[in-house]
This record gives sequence, C-alpha cells and structure tokens, in this order.
Amino acid sequence: MSTETTTIPADVAAHVLFHFGHKGIPAGDWSESLITLIARADMVNKAKLTAVFPDYAGAVLLAQYADDGINVLKDIAAGRCTRCKQDDGPLTPSGMCEPCAAPMPLDGVA
Repeated sequence: MSTETTTIPADVAAHVLFHFGHKGIPAGDWSESLITLIARADMVNKAKLTAVFPDYAGAVLLAQYADDGINVLKDIAAGRCTRCKQDDGPLTPSGMCEPCAAPMPLDGVA
C-alpha cells in the first residue's frame, strides 16, 4: 500500500486531521465512519479500502504510519507545497508546487 501516488484533496486531509485530534474540519457522519473504519482495519482490509477510497485511505495511512504524516496532511489542508511549504503557486496532484515537482537537475541543464 503506497500513498505516494494518491492525490489527497485538502478537505479530506482536514477531515482526517480532525479525526486524529488536530485542527481540521469535522467530516460528515458517513465520512467520519469511513475514516474510523480505515483507521481500525487490519492491513488486509486497509488494502481493500484503499482500492475503493484511495484519498481517505491514503490520508489515514499518512496519519497513522508516516513519520511526518500529520505535518504533510497539515500542508495539504492549508494548500501549501509539501516540499518547500510555500503557497504561492498551483499545486500538482502530488501536493508539490510546479517548481518542486520538476526541480532543476544538478548540472543545471533542463
């Protein structure tokens, strides 16, 4: 199960943050139940739920297992680039701003 290719919308990140006791937005009843189900599921059922609900499952997996997952969700919820923490440009589906998503090669030639 990988969350690296999953696009997590800002509202989903805010719902998961709220569920785990951080500043966020409360989810509706159904979405809150889904977040709880994903959080409590064993790894086999987490994988099944990830196939159907990749955004919520990806956010829950970040919150539960990634070393800096809560901070990544906070950046997503705030609309900040998850790499440079700036909010001045359009974000790619990976959660990074366009310059961070396609950084300049080390030799300086694009």
